[in-house]
Amino acid sequence: MANHKSALKRHRQSQEQRVRNRHYRATAKSSVRKVTDAIASGDAANGVKALQAASSTLSHVASKGVIPKNRAARKISRLAKRLSAATKA
Repeated sequence: MANHKSALKRHRQSQEQRVRNRHYRATAKSSVRKVTDAIASGDAANGVKALQAASSTLSHVASKGVIPKNRAARKISRLAKRLSAATKA
């Protein structure tokens, strides 16, 4: 464990950040799951709404640095592609 004041503060900050990042990550996973569930059920209208929410959530999480920006963009793109294919079929 750290012994000096700045290291103790850094430790406290990293613990708070870890909790915050876990929340962001869980929220992003839930929003992605809602889109995949809508695609699986064939509900196009609900899927579009869920995709918009997931896109916003993933972008927000990426802006906070919890996940890389390219990973967020890739997930959004793949979800949109799957939703589009499911809607056409």
